[in-house]
Amino acid sequence: MYFNLFDFQQKVDYKIEILSGLTVALALVPEAVAFALIAGLSPLTGLYAAIVMGLVTSIFGGRPGMISGATGAVAVVIVVLAKSHGVEYIFATVLLSGIIQMLAGVFRLGKLIRLVPHPVIFGFVNGLAIIIFLSQIAQFKDSSGDWLSGSTLYVMLGLVILTMVIIYGLPKLTKAIPASLTAILVVFGLVTLLGIETKTVGDIASIQGSFPPFHIPNVPWTLETLFTIFPFAAIVAGVGLIESLLTLNIVDEITETRGRGNKEAIAQGAANILSGFFSGMGGCAMIGQSLINVSNGARARLSGIVAAVMLLVFVMFGSSLIEKVPMAALTGLMIMVAIGTFEWASLKTFKRMPMSDIFVMVMVTLVTIFLHNLALAVIIGVIIAALVFAWDNAKRIRARKFVDDNGVKHYEIYGPLFFGSVIAFNEKFDVLNDPDEVIIDFAESRVVDMSAIEALNKITERYHKLGKKLHLKHLSLDCRKLLKNAEEIIDVNVMEDPTYKVFVDYI
Repeated sequence: MYFNLFDFQQKVDYKIEILSGLTVALALVPEAVAFALIAGLSPLTGLYAAIVMGLVTSIFGGRPGMISGATGAVAVVIVVLAKSHGVEYIFATVLLSGIIQMLAGVFRLGKLIRLVPHPVIFGFVNGLAIIIFLSQIAQFKDSSGDWLSGSTLYVMLGLVILTMVIIYGLPKLTKAIPASLTAILVVFGLVTLLGIETKTVGDIASIQGSFPPFHIPNVPWTLETLFTIFPFAAIVAGVGLIESLLTLNIVDEITETRGRGNKEAIAQGAANILSGFFSGMGGCAMIGQSLINVSNGARARLSGIVAAVMLLVFVMFGSSLIEKVPMAALTGLMIMVAIGTFEWASLKTFKRMPMSDIFVMVMVTLVTIFLHNLALAVIIGVIIAALVFAWDNAKRIRARKFVDDNGVKHYEIYGPLFFGSVIAFNEKFDVLNDPDEVIIDFAESRVVDMSAIEALNKITERYHKLGKKLHLKHLSLDCRKLLKNAEEIIDVNVMEDPTYKVFVDYI
Protein backbone atom coordinates (compact mmCIF):
# COMPACT_ATOMS: atom_id res chain seq x y z
CA MET A 1 0.00 0.00 0.00
CA TYR A 2 1.48 3.38 -0.97
CA PHE A 3 0.51 6.92 -0.08
CA ASN A 4 2.11 10.32 0.50
CA LEU A 5 2.76 11.68 3.97
CA PHE A 6 4.29 15.14 4.45
CA ASP A 7 6.59 14.49 1.48
CA PHE A 8 4.58 14.72 -1.70
CA GLN A 9 7.51 13.62 -3.88
CA GLN A 10 8.22 10.53 -1.79
CA LYS A 11 6.17 7.35 -2.08
CA VAL A 12 5.79 5.64 1.26
CA ASP A 13 5.51 1.91 1.87
CA TYR A 14 3.08 1.89 4.79
CA LYS A 15 4.08 -1.53 6.14
CA ILE A 16 7.85 -1.01 5.92
CA GLU A 17 7.65 2.43 7.51
CA ILE A 18 5.61 1.24 10.51
CA LEU A 19 7.66 -1.90 11.13
CA SER A 20 10.92 0.00 10.77
CA GLY A 21 9.68 2.70 13.14
CA LEU A 22 8.81 0.04 15.72
CA THR A 23 12.31 -1.44 15.39
CA VAL A 24 13.92 1.96 15.83
CA ALA A 25 11.76 2.66 18.90
CA LEU A 26 12.98 -0.55 20.55
CA ALA A 27 16.60 0.33 19.76
CA LEU A 28 16.11 3.88 21.08
CA VAL A 29 15.19 2.75 24.60
CA PRO A 30 18.61 1.58 25.88
CA GLU A 31 20.42 4.31 23.96
CA ALA A 32 18.33 7.14 25.43
CA VAL A 33 18.61 5.69 28.94
CA ALA A 34 22.36 5.21 28.64
CA PHE A 35 22.99 8.74 27.35
CA ALA A 36 20.87 10.25 30.13
CA LEU A 37 22.88 8.33 32.72
CA ILE A 38 26.13 9.50 31.09
CA ALA A 39 24.93 13.09 31.53
CA GLY A 40 24.05 12.40 35.16
CA LEU A 41 20.32 12.80 34.53
CA SER A 42 17.18 10.73 35.04
CA PRO A 43 16.54 8.03 32.37
CA LEU A 44 13.21 9.69 31.59
CA THR A 45 15.08 12.87 30.65
CA GLY A 46 16.75 10.97 27.83
CA LEU A 47 13.54 9.22 26.79
CA TYR A 48 11.56 12.47 26.72
CA ALA A 49 14.30 14.03 24.58
CA ALA A 50 14.16 11.10 22.15
CA ILE A 51 10.37 11.40 21.87
CA VAL A 52 10.32 15.15 21.26
CA MET A 53 13.42 15.27 19.05
CA GLY A 54 12.28 12.30 17.00
CA LEU A 55 8.75 13.57 16.44
CA VAL A 56 9.58 17.18 15.55
CA THR A 57 12.49 16.41 13.22
CA SER A 58 10.61 13.58 11.51
CA ILE A 59 7.73 15.90 10.65
CA PHE A 60 9.61 19.11 9.84
CA GLY A 61 13.22 18.03 9.18
CA GLY A 62 15.11 18.24 5.91
CA ARG A 63 15.92 14.53 5.63
CA PRO A 64 13.05 12.01 5.56
CA GLY A 65 14.06 8.71 7.14
CA MET A 66 16.64 10.23 9.49
CA ILE A 67 16.16 9.62 13.21
CA SER A 68 16.96 12.10 15.98
CA GLY A 69 17.05 11.68 19.74
CA ALA A 70 19.23 11.96 22.82
CA THR A 71 22.88 11.42 21.85
CA GLY A 72 26.20 10.77 23.53
CA ALA A 73 27.76 13.78 21.81
CA VAL A 74 25.36 16.09 23.65
CA ALA A 75 25.58 14.10 26.89
CA VAL A 76 29.35 14.53 27.25
CA VAL A 77 28.97 18.30 26.78
CA ILE A 78 26.29 18.89 29.40
CA VAL A 79 27.50 16.47 32.08
CA VAL A 80 29.71 19.13 33.70
CA LEU A 81 26.86 21.65 33.86
CA ALA A 82 24.49 18.98 35.21
CA LYS A 83 26.86 18.24 38.09
CA SER A 84 27.57 21.88 38.91
CA HIS A 85 24.16 23.52 38.43
CA GLY A 86 21.54 20.77 38.16
CA VAL A 87 18.95 19.64 35.65
CA GLU A 88 17.06 22.95 35.41
CA TYR A 89 20.12 24.61 33.88
CA ILE A 90 20.29 21.74 31.38
CA PHE A 91 16.75 22.48 30.22
CA ALA A 92 17.63 26.18 29.82
CA THR A 93 20.84 25.27 27.95
CA VAL A 94 18.99 22.99 25.56
CA LEU A 95 16.41 25.70 24.91
CA LEU A 96 19.12 28.27 24.10
CA SER A 97 21.00 25.82 21.89
CA GLY A 98 17.81 25.31 19.92
CA ILE A 99 17.52 29.04 19.32
CA ILE A 100 21.12 29.10 18.05
CA GLN A 101 20.45 26.18 15.71
CA MET A 102 17.33 27.80 14.31
CA LEU A 103 19.29 30.99 13.63
CA ALA A 104 21.94 28.91 11.84
CA GLY A 105 19.22 27.47 9.61
CA VAL A 106 17.57 30.84 9.00
CA PHE A 107 20.92 32.34 7.92
CA ARG A 108 21.54 29.28 5.74
CA LEU A 109 24.73 28.15 7.46
CA GLY A 110 23.91 24.52 6.74
CA LYS A 111 25.83 24.82 3.48
CA LEU A 112 29.06 25.06 5.49
CA ILE A 113 28.93 21.28 5.79
CA ARG A 114 30.22 21.28 2.21
CA LEU A 115 33.59 22.30 3.65
CA VAL A 116 33.96 18.90 5.29
CA PRO A 117 36.30 16.83 3.07
CA HIS A 118 35.58 13.20 2.24
CA PRO A 119 38.49 11.83 4.33
CA VAL A 120 36.96 13.59 7.35
CA ILE A 121 33.61 11.92 6.68
CA PHE A 122 35.36 8.55 6.33
CA GLY A 123 37.16 9.09 9.64
CA PHE A 124 33.97 10.29 11.34
CA VAL A 125 31.95 7.29 10.18
CA ASN A 126 34.67 4.76 11.00
CA GLY A 127 35.26 6.24 14.44
CA LEU A 128 31.55 6.26 15.15
CA ALA A 129 31.24 2.62 14.06
CA ILE A 130 34.03 1.64 16.44
CA ILE A 131 32.39 3.62 19.28
CA ILE A 132 29.06 1.88 18.67
CA PHE A 133 30.81 -1.49 18.74
CA LEU A 134 32.87 -0.74 21.86
CA SER A 135 29.81 0.59 23.69
CA GLN A 136 28.22 -2.85 23.38
CA ILE A 137 31.05 -4.49 25.32
CA ALA A 138 29.53 -3.15 28.55
CA GLN A 139 26.62 -5.54 28.04
CA PHE A 140 29.01 -8.43 28.73
CA LYS A 141 29.56 -7.16 32.28
CA ASP A 142 27.33 -7.53 35.31
CA SER A 143 25.97 -4.75 37.51
CA SER A 144 29.17 -4.67 39.57
CA GLY A 145 31.35 -4.20 36.48
CA ASP A 146 32.78 -7.73 36.39
CA TRP A 147 32.89 -9.74 33.18
CA LEU A 148 30.18 -12.33 32.69
CA SER A 149 31.39 -15.91 32.94
CA GLY A 150 30.15 -19.47 32.65
CA SER A 151 26.63 -20.16 31.42
CA THR A 152 25.62 -16.50 31.76
CA LEU A 153 28.30 -15.49 29.27
CA TYR A 154 27.50 -18.35 26.87
CA VAL A 155 23.78 -17.50 26.89
CA MET A 156 24.55 -13.83 26.20
CA LEU A 157 26.93 -14.69 23.38
CA GLY A 158 24.52 -17.20 21.88
CA LEU A 159 21.62 -14.76 21.83
CA VAL A 160 23.79 -11.98 20.39
CA ILE A 161 25.08 -14.26 17.63
CA LEU A 162 21.54 -15.50 16.88
CA THR A 163 20.40 -11.88 16.52
CA MET A 164 23.26 -11.08 14.15
CA VAL A 165 22.65 -14.21 12.05
CA ILE A 166 18.97 -13.34 11.61
CA ILE A 167 19.75 -9.73 10.68
CA TYR A 168 22.36 -10.89 8.17
CA GLY A 169 20.53 -13.86 6.71
CA LEU A 170 16.83 -12.96 6.62
CA PRO A 171 17.11 -10.28 3.89
CA LYS A 172 18.58 -12.95 1.61
CA LEU A 173 15.33 -14.92 1.99
CA THR A 174 12.71 -12.17 2.22
CA LYS A 175 12.44 -8.43 2.73
CA ALA A 176 8.78 -8.48 3.60
CA ILE A 177 9.52 -7.53 7.23
CA PRO A 178 12.57 -5.80 8.72
CA ALA A 179 15.23 -8.32 9.71
CA SER A 180 16.19 -6.35 12.81
CA LEU A 181 12.62 -6.40 14.18
CA THR A 182 12.35 -10.10 13.41
CA ALA A 183 15.58 -10.77 15.29
CA ILE A 184 14.40 -8.87 18.36
CA LEU A 185 11.04 -10.67 18.40
CA VAL A 186 12.64 -14.12 17.91
CA VAL A 187 15.13 -13.62 20.73
CA PHE A 188 12.44 -12.13 22.97
CA GLY A 189 10.18 -15.13 22.25
CA LEU A 190 12.92 -17.68 22.96
CA VAL A 191 13.88 -16.04 26.25
CA THR A 192 10.24 -15.79 27.35
CA LEU A 193 9.10 -19.27 26.29
CA LEU A 194 12.19 -21.10 27.54
CA GLY A 195 12.55 -19.01 30.69
CA ILE A 196 16.18 -18.14 29.88
CA GLU A 197 17.90 -15.96 32.49
CA THR A 198 19.63 -13.05 30.78
CA LYS A 199 20.05 -9.29 31.12
CA THR A 200 17.03 -7.23 30.05
CA VAL A 201 16.25 -3.55 29.44
CA GLY A 202 14.73 -3.37 32.93
CA ASP A 203 18.10 -4.27 34.45
CA ILE A 204 19.48 -0.95 33.18
CA ALA A 205 16.72 1.33 34.48
CA SER A 206 12.96 1.67 34.67
CA ILE A 207 11.40 3.44 31.69
CA GLN A 208 7.95 3.91 33.21
CA GLY A 209 6.71 7.48 32.98
CA SER A 210 3.98 9.83 31.83
CA PHE A 211 3.47 12.14 28.89
CA PRO A 212 6.47 14.54 28.74
CA PRO A 213 5.48 17.28 31.21
CA PHE A 214 5.55 20.89 30.04
CA HIS A 215 8.00 22.72 32.25
CA ILE A 216 9.54 26.19 32.04
CA PRO A 217 13.16 25.87 33.24
CA ASN A 218 13.32 26.97 36.86
CA VAL A 219 16.40 29.19 36.64
CA PRO A 220 17.00 32.87 37.37
CA TRP A 221 16.42 34.66 34.07
CA THR A 222 19.41 36.97 34.49
CA LEU A 223 22.58 37.85 32.58
CA GLU A 224 24.55 35.75 35.03
CA THR A 225 22.52 32.69 34.04
CA LEU A 226 22.98 33.54 30.38
CA PHE A 227 26.77 33.79 30.81
CA THR A 228 26.71 30.43 32.59
CA ILE A 229 24.74 28.48 30.03
CA PHE A 230 25.75 30.19 26.79
CA PRO A 231 29.13 28.42 26.32
CA PHE A 232 27.46 25.04 26.85
CA ALA A 233 24.53 26.00 24.60
CA ALA A 234 26.87 27.11 21.81
CA ILE A 235 28.82 23.84 21.98
CA VAL A 236 25.63 21.74 22.10
CA ALA A 237 24.29 23.66 19.09
CA GLY A 238 27.52 23.20 17.16
CA VAL A 239 27.90 19.54 18.04
CA GLY A 240 24.29 18.84 17.20
CA LEU A 241 24.42 20.59 13.83
CA ILE A 242 27.68 18.95 12.79
CA GLU A 243 26.50 15.47 13.73
CA SER A 244 23.06 16.01 12.19
CA LEU A 245 24.33 17.41 8.90
CA LEU A 246 26.98 14.70 8.56
CA THR A 247 24.33 12.07 9.24
CA LEU A 248 22.15 13.74 6.63
CA ASN A 249 24.97 13.47 4.08
CA ILE A 250 25.54 9.79 4.89
CA VAL A 251 21.83 8.98 4.53
CA ASP A 252 21.82 10.97 1.27
CA GLU A 253 24.57 8.73 -0.10
CA ILE A 254 22.81 5.53 0.97
CA THR A 255 19.40 6.52 -0.40
CA GLU A 256 20.79 8.39 -3.44
CA THR A 257 18.57 11.34 -2.64
CA ARG A 258 19.28 14.84 -1.37
CA GLY A 259 18.23 16.30 1.96
CA ARG A 260 17.95 19.97 2.89
CA GLY A 261 20.56 21.02 5.43
CA ASN A 262 19.13 24.40 6.40
CA LYS A 263 15.65 23.00 6.87
CA GLU A 264 17.13 20.26 9.07
CA ALA A 265 18.98 22.89 11.15
CA ILE A 266 15.73 24.77 11.78
CA ALA A 267 13.94 21.55 12.70
CA GLN A 268 16.75 20.49 15.04
CA GLY A 269 16.57 23.89 16.72
CA ALA A 270 12.79 23.75 17.13
CA ALA A 271 13.06 20.21 18.51
CA ASN A 272 15.65 21.26 21.09
CA ILE A 273 13.55 24.24 22.16
CA LEU A 274 10.56 21.96 22.74
CA SER A 275 12.82 19.41 24.41
CA GLY A 276 13.89 22.08 26.90
CA PHE A 277 10.25 22.91 27.62
CA PHE A 278 9.19 19.24 27.88
CA SER A 279 11.82 18.03 30.34
CA GLY A 280 14.24 16.57 27.80
CA MET A 281 18.05 16.68 27.68
CA GLY A 282 18.14 17.67 24.00
CA GLY A 283 19.92 15.87 21.24
CA CYS A 284 20.50 15.64 17.52
CA ALA A 285 20.48 13.15 14.64
CA MET A 286 21.48 9.59 15.56
CA ILE A 287 23.52 7.87 12.88
CA GLY A 288 23.06 4.38 14.35
CA GLN A 289 19.26 4.53 14.47
CA SER A 290 19.15 6.34 11.12
CA LEU A 291 21.11 3.51 9.53
CA ILE A 292 18.80 0.93 11.13
CA ASN A 293 15.88 2.81 9.63
CA VAL A 294 17.18 3.16 6.08
CA SER A 295 18.60 -0.38 6.03
CA ASN A 296 15.07 -1.60 6.80
CA GLY A 297 13.89 0.14 3.65
CA ALA A 298 12.32 3.22 5.27
CA ARG A 299 12.65 6.31 3.11
CA ALA A 300 10.00 8.75 4.36
CA ARG A 301 8.90 10.64 7.44
CA LEU A 302 6.38 8.09 8.67
CA SER A 303 9.00 5.75 10.13
CA GLY A 304 10.43 8.48 12.36
CA ILE A 305 6.97 9.55 13.47
CA VAL A 306 6.07 5.96 14.32
CA ALA A 307 9.33 5.53 16.25
CA ALA A 308 8.66 8.61 18.39
CA VAL A 309 5.01 7.73 19.00
CA MET A 310 5.81 4.11 19.86
CA LEU A 311 8.54 5.24 22.25
CA LEU A 312 5.93 7.41 23.99
CA VAL A 313 3.59 4.40 24.14
CA PHE A 314 6.38 2.30 25.67
CA VAL A 315 7.00 4.93 28.35
CA MET A 316 3.34 5.50 29.20
CA PHE A 317 1.77 2.07 28.77
CA GLY A 318 4.25 -0.63 27.78
CA SER A 319 7.17 -0.17 30.14
CA SER A 320 6.59 -3.52 31.89
CA LEU A 321 6.78 -5.36 28.56
CA ILE A 322 9.67 -3.41 27.04
CA GLU A 323 11.73 -3.82 30.22
CA LYS A 324 11.64 -7.59 29.54
CA VAL A 325 13.31 -7.24 26.10
CA PRO A 326 16.70 -9.04 26.26
CA MET A 327 19.67 -6.73 25.98
CA ALA A 328 21.34 -9.44 23.89
CA ALA A 329 18.93 -8.74 21.03
CA LEU A 330 19.61 -4.99 21.12
CA THR A 331 23.35 -5.62 21.50
CA GLY A 332 23.41 -7.85 18.44
CA LEU A 333 21.42 -5.25 16.52
CA MET A 334 23.86 -2.45 17.41
CA ILE A 335 26.89 -4.61 16.54
CA MET A 336 25.40 -5.19 13.09
CA VAL A 337 24.82 -1.43 12.84
CA ALA A 338 28.50 -0.87 13.68
CA ILE A 339 29.57 -3.35 11.01
CA GLY A 340 27.29 -1.69 8.46
CA THR A 341 28.38 1.80 9.46
CA PHE A 342 32.11 1.21 9.03
CA GLU A 343 33.35 2.31 5.61
CA TRP A 344 35.21 -0.84 4.65
CA ALA A 345 35.95 0.66 1.25
CA SER A 346 38.10 3.28 2.98
CA LEU A 347 40.65 0.57 3.85
CA LYS A 348 41.21 -0.05 0.14
CA THR A 349 42.14 3.59 -0.41
CA PHE A 350 45.26 3.51 1.75
CA LYS A 351 47.48 2.81 -1.28
CA ARG A 352 45.57 5.12 -3.59
CA MET A 353 44.83 8.24 -1.55
CA PRO A 354 47.42 10.97 -0.84
CA MET A 355 49.20 10.50 2.48
CA SER A 356 47.69 13.77 3.74
CA ASP A 357 44.15 12.42 3.22
CA ILE A 358 45.02 9.15 4.94
CA PHE A 359 46.47 11.08 7.87
CA VAL A 360 43.30 13.19 8.16
CA MET A 361 41.07 10.11 8.02
CA VAL A 362 43.07 8.24 10.68
CA MET A 363 43.33 11.33 12.92
CA VAL A 364 39.57 11.95 12.84
CA THR A 365 38.94 8.28 13.60
CA LEU A 366 41.29 8.33 16.60
CA VAL A 367 39.90 11.58 18.02
CA THR A 368 36.37 10.22 17.65
CA ILE A 369 37.27 6.99 19.44
CA PHE A 370 39.38 8.33 22.29
CA LEU A 371 37.68 11.68 22.99
CA HIS A 372 34.11 10.59 22.11
CA ASN A 373 33.68 14.09 20.71
CA LEU A 374 32.41 13.85 17.16
CA ALA A 375 32.25 17.60 16.58
CA LEU A 376 35.83 18.13 17.79
CA ALA A 377 37.01 15.29 15.58
CA VAL A 378 35.36 16.85 12.53
CA ILE A 379 36.70 20.33 13.34
CA ILE A 380 40.25 18.98 13.78
CA GLY A 381 39.95 17.07 10.51
CA VAL A 382 38.72 20.12 8.61
CA ILE A 383 41.54 22.28 10.05
CA ILE A 384 44.21 19.73 9.12
CA ALA A 385 42.74 19.28 5.63
CA ALA A 386 42.59 23.07 5.16
CA LEU A 387 46.20 23.52 6.26
CA VAL A 388 47.35 20.74 3.94
CA PHE A 389 45.41 22.32 1.07
CA ALA A 390 46.92 25.73 1.83
CA TRP A 391 50.43 24.25 1.98
CA ASP A 392 50.00 22.43 -1.33
CA ASN A 393 48.66 25.54 -3.06
CA ALA A 394 51.37 27.73 -1.56
CA LYS A 395 53.96 25.65 -3.41
CA ARG A 396 52.14 25.94 -6.72
CA ILE A 397 52.54 29.65 -7.38
CA ARG A 398 54.86 30.20 -10.34
CA ALA A 399 55.96 33.08 -12.55
CA ARG A 400 56.79 32.99 -16.26
CA LYS A 401 59.16 35.86 -17.09
CA PHE A 402 60.06 37.52 -20.40
CA VAL A 403 60.97 40.95 -21.85
CA ASP A 404 59.01 42.15 -24.88
CA ASP A 405 60.26 44.14 -27.88
CA ASN A 406 59.59 47.44 -26.07
CA GLY A 407 61.87 46.50 -23.17
CA VAL A 408 58.95 45.91 -20.79
CA LYS A 409 59.39 42.94 -18.47
CA HIS A 410 56.39 40.66 -17.94
CA TYR A 411 55.68 38.41 -14.97
CA GLU A 412 52.88 35.95 -15.76
CA ILE A 413 51.67 34.60 -12.40
CA TYR A 414 50.21 31.10 -12.09
CA GLY A 415 48.43 29.89 -8.95
CA PRO A 416 46.51 31.73 -6.19
CA LEU A 417 48.10 34.58 -4.29
CA PHE A 418 47.11 34.19 -0.63
CA PHE A 419 48.68 34.12 2.84
CA GLY A 420 50.48 30.85 2.19
CA SER A 421 52.05 31.87 -1.11
CA VAL A 422 53.10 35.50 -0.56
CA ILE A 423 56.70 34.61 0.40
CA ALA A 424 57.17 32.54 -2.75
CA PHE A 425 55.48 35.34 -4.74
CA ASN A 426 57.89 38.00 -3.46
CA GLU A 427 60.88 35.80 -4.33
CA LYS A 428 59.87 35.77 -8.01
CA PHE A 429 60.80 39.43 -8.62
CA ASP A 430 64.21 40.93 -9.37
CA VAL A 431 63.33 44.52 -8.51
CA LEU A 432 66.85 45.95 -8.66
CA ASN A 433 67.71 44.56 -12.09
CA ASP A 434 64.30 44.86 -13.72
CA PRO A 435 63.76 47.53 -16.45
CA ASP A 436 61.91 50.78 -15.79
CA GLU A 437 58.53 49.31 -16.73
CA VAL A 438 57.14 46.02 -15.38
CA ILE A 439 53.82 44.22 -15.92
CA ILE A 440 52.43 41.58 -13.55
CA ASP A 441 49.84 39.47 -15.39
CA PHE A 442 47.18 37.77 -13.20
CA ALA A 443 45.29 36.03 -16.02
CA GLU A 444 46.08 32.64 -14.44
CA SER A 445 46.04 33.80 -10.81
CA ARG A 446 43.75 35.35 -8.22
CA VAL A 447 44.27 37.85 -5.41
CA VAL A 448 42.56 36.01 -2.56
CA ASP A 449 43.00 37.73 0.81
CA MET A 450 44.45 40.57 2.85
CA SER A 451 47.92 39.01 2.86
CA ALA A 452 47.85 39.04 -0.93
CA ILE A 453 46.87 42.72 -0.99
CA GLU A 454 49.69 43.54 1.41
CA ALA A 455 52.11 41.61 -0.82
CA LEU A 456 51.01 43.70 -3.81
CA ASN A 457 51.38 46.85 -1.75
CA LYS A 458 54.95 46.00 -0.76
CA ILE A 459 56.09 44.95 -4.23
CA THR A 460 54.72 48.15 -5.78
CA GLU A 461 56.45 50.22 -3.09
CA ARG A 462 59.77 48.55 -3.90
CA TYR A 463 59.43 49.40 -7.61
CA HIS A 464 58.16 52.92 -6.85
CA LYS A 465 61.15 53.73 -4.63
CA LEU A 466 63.43 52.94 -7.54
CA GLY A 467 61.41 55.16 -9.88
CA LYS A 468 60.07 52.23 -11.86
CA LYS A 469 56.55 51.90 -13.21
CA LEU A 470 54.48 48.81 -12.30
CA HIS A 471 51.24 47.72 -13.93
CA LEU A 472 48.81 44.97 -12.95
CA LYS A 473 47.13 43.17 -15.81
CA HIS A 474 44.10 40.86 -16.11
CA LEU A 475 42.84 41.29 -12.59
CA SER A 476 39.44 39.62 -12.27
CA LEU A 477 36.42 41.62 -11.12
CA ASP A 478 36.41 40.04 -7.67
CA CYS A 479 40.12 40.83 -7.27
CA ARG A 480 39.48 44.46 -8.21
CA LYS A 481 36.64 44.65 -5.71
CA LEU A 482 38.92 43.25 -3.03
CA LEU A 483 41.55 45.89 -3.80
CA LYS A 484 38.91 48.61 -3.80
CA ASN A 485 37.60 47.52 -0.40
CA ALA A 486 41.14 47.55 1.01
CA GLU A 487 41.84 51.16 0.03
CA GLU A 488 40.89 52.51 3.45
CA ILE A 489 43.38 50.41 5.39
CA ILE A 490 46.12 49.56 2.86
CA ASP A 491 47.59 51.78 0.17
CA VAL A 492 47.66 49.46 -2.81
CA ASN A 493 50.47 51.33 -4.48
CA VAL A 494 49.72 50.60 -8.13
CA MET A 495 49.64 53.65 -10.38
CA GLU A 496 47.63 55.07 -13.24
CA ASP A 497 44.09 53.85 -12.42
CA PRO A 498 42.02 56.25 -10.25
CA THR A 499 39.26 53.73 -9.57
CA TYR A 500 41.01 50.51 -8.68
CA LYS A 501 44.58 51.81 -8.69
CA VAL A 502 45.09 49.17 -11.35
CA PHE A 503 46.46 49.85 -14.83
CA VAL A 504 43.74 48.64 -17.22
CA ASP A 505 45.04 49.76 -20.62
CA TYR A 506 46.58 46.35 -21.12
CA ILE A 507 43.43 44.40 -20.21
